[in-house]
Amino acid sequence: MTATLQIPSPEAAKEAKAALRVLAPLAAAQRPRHVRVKPDGASECSVTVPAEAFELFVEVLAQMANGNAVTIVPVHAELTTQQAADLLNVSRPYLVRLLETGKLPFRKVGKHRRILFAHLAEYRKQDEERRRQVMQELAAEAQRHGLGY
Repeated sequence: MTATLQIPSPEAAKEAKAALRVLAPLAAAQRPRHVRVKPDGASECSVTVPAEAFELFVEVLAQMANGNAVTIVPVHAELTTQQAADLLNVSRPYLVRLLETGKLPFRKVGKHRRILFAHLAEYRKQDEERRRQVMQELAAEAQRHGLGY
């Protein structure tokens, strides 16, 4: 994760949107895709792409079409505390507290903490579920008190 994220230019977003309109309907079926590519000035080549990779490509196009930067992180990648904090959209000191209280597993490399992306993704998933449950409880409580939610 050392590459810097770049926001797609308006031209790139427009190209992604056009490609998305053509490719999105093909992503619905769960089978490998046979893709033909013709780079500028080169002859056409053909390749079979696994359905999972094709769906990921379509998702990247969708994000770019919306003007979002995209990065791909291998599940087994180890992140620094700053990278992990950025992905969770929290401060680095808050993330360190999560690590030190055992809410998020990590390992030390010398005196530096490293967090597996897989653990971070699982924590984020559980945190989102906890937030969803709390919102449901708050909405139910508001209904019981006639607050109009």
